Amino acid sequence: MMNFRHLRLALVVGLAATWSHGVSSVRAQDTPPAIPPVQLGDLLAPKAFRAAARRVLPTMVTIESFGGVLGAGAKKGQMAGIRMPGEGPTTGVILSSDGYIVTSTFNFLKKPPIITVVLPDGSRKVANLLGSDETRKLCLLKVEGVQGLPVPEFAPRSQIRVGQWAVALGVGFGDDEPAYSAGIISAVNRIQGRAVQTDANLSPANYGGPLIDLEGRIIGICVPLSPQSREVASGVEWYDSGIGFAVPLDGAEELLTRLKAGEVIKPGRLGIQAQPTPDQKPGAIVAKVMPGSAAETAGLKDQDRILKIDDEEVLDATHLVVLVNKHVAGEELKLHIRRGEEELDLTATLAVATDPPPMSPGEEAKPEDKPEEKKPETPKEPDQPPANPAS
Repeated sequence: MMNFRHLRLALVVGLAATWSHGVSSVRAQDTPPAIPPVQLGDLLAPKAFRAAARRVLPTMVTIESFGGVLGAGAKKGQMAGIRMPGEGPTTGVILSSDGYIVTSTFNFLKKPPIITVVLPDGSRKVANLLGSDETRKLCLLKVEGVQGLPVPEFAPRSQIRVGQWAVALGVGFGDDEPAYSAGIISAVNRIQGRAVQTDANLSPANYGGPLIDLEGRIIGICVPLSPQSREVASGVEWYDSGIGFAVPLDGAEELLTRLKAGEVIKPGRLGIQAQPTPDQKPGAIVAKVMPGSAAETAGLKDQDRILKIDDEEVLDATHLVVLVNKHVAGEELKLHIRRGEEELDLTATLAVATDPPPMSPGEEAKPEDKPEEKKPETPKEPDQPPANPAS
């Protein structure tokens, strides 16, 4: 029986044969070449996708929620024209044999009081919502009284490569077959290093479901994220645009431990407005320290030059925002600064980012794009700070 390695090799060989046939035809004649016959790669591609999906499908669950009220963060037109969160089944992935399940926070924006999970064997169980990570749009469910559930294999993050095949799956629509969407990994280390990017079309049917490789290993959990906004419902406006994000769980043991404990992980805020250095040298100038902020508590002052964060050199004011946003509320930042002729080391504990961040130097504020008015054609660099950003 053909294993995954042989299947992938045959797929590559078949695709190469198709390409070489077309090239030789163009060189051999001036007239347009005839449409080539179906090649091995054309036939094996969908088979490879289905074979990979079969490995992970037994670990996927359908999540149903009942009741709840749509939160303020989802009332701004971001979801116009698509199913609202909590309205219909969604997808989750089993993490442990005793009933821990990971999915997307998008599925619970309505804060439903009742959540049920349909397991692969068809049984329906009540689930409890534990912790959530608002920076990754992930949350954890727990189903009690179950044992021996199948658990998927996660691809090592070090093996995720730009250009590799990726397949997004969803079982939220309740069909006999999962929803498939194939593409490639178009970028890694997006959204402050929290996510990979794919051009496979993602939609609410996929949110909480897996993005897998051709070996059936989970690359990441599909979630709606936005490079430009931290709003609780942001990211869904990229729906089916060919710009999607998935959060890898390889190496995320500490995160999962916090979610099991019921923690709610929120974006962090230092509480400063920064501007470029006047001499164009590395670093960022503190233009203003917000009253009562983490920065004020740590001892930062106006006109301090921030040189390093956690021993990483700050290249400019925009890079400062990127470095701060890698951390979440409650985490400590080590700041190395210059004040006049003196260099100091300070420690700041990030506060919860409750307000929109201050505008980045040279960046103009602009109204929030709404899907019904304009759908983004190309994403901004995902590591670029959000519109109207704050450190």
